[in-house]
Amino acid sequence: MRTYDEIVRLFEDGKVGAPEVFRMLREHGSSPPAPAKTPPSMQQDPLEELHSLVGLTEVKALVRETHAFVEVQRRRQRVGLATEPTVLHMIFTGNPGTGKTTVARILGRILRDAGALEKGHLIEVERADLVGEYIGHTAQRTREQVKRALGGMLFIDEAYSLARGGEKDFGKEAIDTLVKAMEDHKGDFVLVLAGYPDEMERFLWTNPGLRSRFPLHLAFPDYSVDELLDIAGVMLRTRQYTLTPEAKGALAEHLARLTAAESVPSNARLVRNLIERAIRRQAVRVVEREIFERDALMTIAEEEIGEAAGLEGLHHNRETQRR
Repeated sequence: MRTYDEIVRLFEDGKVGAPEVFRMLREHGSSPPAPAKTPPSMQQDPLEELHSLVGLTEVKALVRETHAFVEVQRRRQRVGLATEPTVLHMIFTGNPGTGKTTVARILGRILRDAGALEKGHLIEVERADLVGEYIGHTAQRTREQVKRALGGMLFIDEAYSLARGGEKDFGKEAIDTLVKAMEDHKGDFVLVLAGYPDEMERFLWTNPGLRSRFPLHLAFPDYSVDELLDIAGVMLRTRQYTLTPEAKGALAEHLARLTAAESVPSNARLVRNLIERAIRRQAVRVVEREIFERDALMTIAEEEIGEAAGLEGLHHNRETQRR
């Protein structure tokens, strides 16, 4: 007996008609496969998803303000009132791991739902994706990335690197091509330039007209220790792990100590590294002691947090020495 897929293929190839297909399916007792479930993150309202993020109070406020502005302009247009131009190109400043890319993804969906973007997808690129090896190559590569982003957002991480090489560097060609694309495709995509605060400030001065083209500036601060603990809690719940009270106290102590060091930024990446290392240390303990009860498989103890934090400190010390 033919499978469901084989029956459908016969119909698609024109070898049998619709009545014959229905008869074969009835005899087979088949029904079409259930559609794939939409991932939970896509089902969640993007504004609710934004609100669920830890910290980022000022960023959330500006995003809500931007969403409200776009919505009001759309409704004013419906009733024949004058509208303001919705230029939404943005500058994101902050250390790595402070939520810039996450917010950009959510923001794309918010703007899509508000009617400001057709698709709301996010294209992430960096200097290597834009800058070519010879004259004209950079413009071509940059236009290709803009084309991919049409209907959504083009997110350029470490955007200041485009201006590092001086006047003869091809990075300048990428900047000029992006500026032209912002005019040629006005309203068709949103350009987000992201990077460290000081470097981005210097970058914006490299092109006199650059700053005025980005009306929205979102600053992503480092997280406080309490916020880092909240982030750790989310990560642990997602992975179905729990901390003992002693482990939670040790984690708070280690985060306070590590983030007090200038070489260690207070970001979600720090927490993720700590939690992942602690989970691996817990796995070693569980296997060595052969304790496989449910609670043991879920519980992370103080010793694992201590070992993970020690490894994290060594990691950052090595990074600081390299610099």
